Amino acid sequence: MVIAGPCSAETEEQTLTTARQLAQNGIKIFRAGIWKPRTKPGGFEGIGVEGLQWLRRVKNETGMYVATEVATAKHVYEA
Repeated sequence: MVIAGPCSAETEEQTLTTARQLAQNGIKIFRAGIWKPRTKPGGFEGIGVEGLQWLRRVKNETGMYVATEVATAKHVYEA
């Protein structure tokens, strides 16, 4: 089993383009980080809840299962 996708989903276009290419190559599970806690304050910490819409679009357009990591109870609720 292969799970693939970008470490950090930074834009909708990047997320969907990556998902379409992976789907064309037979990947069934798409993973993209939308919450990315960093050790360096001020570093990009992910797109957040907006990225959930992108993952929903990936599922609807490609049929792939989607996954992301959560770090807090709020993330679980939002997801």
